[in-house]
Amino acid sequence: VLSATAASAAFGLNGPLEFIGLAQAQAYANAKLIDKGFYKFKVGDVEVTQIYDGIWNRAFEDNFVKNAQPDQVKAALKVGGLADNIIPIPFTITVVKMKGKYVMFDSGTGGQVQSTAGLMAAKNMKAAGIDPAKIETIIVTHFHPDHIFGLMAKDTNAQTYPNATIYLPKPELAWWTGSSVPQPAQGISNRVKATFPGWKNVQQIDGDKEVVGGVRSIATPGHTPGHTSYLIGSGKQQLMVLGD
Repeated sequence: VLSATAASAAFGLNGPLEFIGLAQAQAYANAKLIDKGFYKFKVGDVEVTQIYDGIWNRAFEDNFVKNAQPDQVKAALKVGGLADNIIPIPFTITVVKMKGKYVMFDSGTGGQVQSTAGLMAAKNMKAAGIDPAKIETIIVTHFHPDHIFGLMAKDTNAQTYPNATIYLPKPELAWWTGSSVPQPAQGISNRVKATFPGWKNVQQIDGDKEVVGGVRSIATPGHTPGHTSYLIGSGKQQLMVLGD
């Protein structure tokens, strides 16, 4: 956890960062995203659209949060206006429109994670006025199913966006196709091996660099070994896409 000053210094930003409190964030999600299926806002000249892709109401487990006691976690849920017997995990996709072109960060669940309802993201994307066929660039933060399964069909692994260029973090691809993946995650690893290495429209991102104009990658390992975040800049305004 960083203060706004420390975070600005760490990411090389010259302006303040705004941290949204958990109760405010929950109200935002309910009122602005889940009810409509999407939410739009501007960052400089960049139009940002958050696409709702369903929610997993995970049963509360005492060991879900590793560094806090169950009673503390339940108390935090109540402060956020939530029930204390479930952990609500909403799924969202970020799409930005830059200079008339769409860039999508991650791809959602593809209706293949827990109780997510079919191709909800595609439906809400169209409701937001975005034609999925016009997405030319997809940038991935990490390889958990709720972030990459929307790129591939459930039974055939056929590409959902065959005409888009897909950018993947090189350390993330190396880890999931390597020999260190634990047994519980072997299913994800096998699917990654069966898709990304053979796709001709995939490019790898290695290190902190400009991926496409206005989008810079920032290595943020921890959630996964190759987890990557992205800084979007438009004039003096900036947005960080964190992924998880």
